[in-house]
Amino acid sequence: MKKHVMGYSISIALLFVVTWFAVSIGSVKIPFSILWHPSTADEASLNILWKIRMPRVILAGLVGAALAMAGAAFQGLLKNPLADPYTLGISSGASVGAVITLFFGISTSAFGLLTLPVFSMLGALMAMVIVLSFAKLVDRSMKMETLILTGIIMSSFLSAVISLMIALTGEELRQILNWLMGSVSMRGWVYVRMIWPFLFIGALLLWLNRKELNALLFGEERAHYLGVNVKRSKWMILIGGSILTGSAVAVSGTIGFVGLVVPHMTRLLFGSDHRHVLPLSFINGATLLIFCDLIARTIIAPTELPIGVITSFIGAPVFAFIFFKQRRKVR
Repeated sequence: MKKHVMGYSISIALLFVVTWFAVSIGSVKIPFSILWHPSTADEASLNILWKIRMPRVILAGLVGAALAMAGAAFQGLLKNPLADPYTLGISSGASVGAVITLFFGISTSAFGLLTLPVFSMLGALMAMVIVLSFAKLVDRSMKMETLILTGIIMSSFLSAVISLMIALTGEELRQILNWLMGSVSMRGWVYVRMIWPFLFIGALLLWLNRKELNALLFGEERAHYLGVNVKRSKWMILIGGSILTGSAVAVSGTIGFVGLVVPHMTRLLFGSDHRHVLPLSFINGATLLIFCDLIARTIIAPTELPIGVITSFIGAPVFAFIFFKQRRKVR
């Protein structure tokens, strides 16, 4: 218990510190104290704070939290430390759903502003179902290598679909290429409003299945004897993770490895109990992406790097480390 209290304390403190730096640092330096004493700031600083920097920082935090929590759930469900929305092809599925929405100009009165994240989530869920079905068809035991290779194949195919749609359009959709690299730049409060309902629903679904995730770590048969409705729980976890992934991709594009690195490090430091892994991954995912976005917009200022580039530089070595560590265990 003491370890978990320390984990929450450190995680929340890190989130606060990183948020402080992210809000303050930029082309115009803004003191964090402006939040408590707005009367001391000029109008230009207030506009930069509330119209540009604050929505960007909050959106980065929400996207990071969504991807990390989804990754924690997928890793627990599949009992595989390499499972995350990016490596399983789910982010690519969400991207296809979003690009199809833009390509055909789909807009429904029923969903309104939420049309893009809804179609993005449907794409994520379909990709997840196809990857798991194909992996089980090839190898009923769904070994780590089979699952990852299936995810890579799915990602490659869906990337080709996206490239085809972009090639068939005019210049108006070529900006999707930049969007797909991942960014939270100049999104504004409208994108924060777009993601938070789905973030809440997806996170709630996973949180309600936290005990089931713990039981599934011992295998489906033992979980069944412990009273878990295995089929229902698996679908709830898959749907919750797909909602989080789809909503994140819809507002920020494809950002890789957050759902891989954060849950893995959280388990190493604080154990595998999903009652703590899920919320700690949520907090630390927000911290990591806010930090990566800060690096992306300041490292070669005034030019901005796509945030997906920074997360890939961090995530790729971690992915390689986990993969070779797992291979040694198998041998």
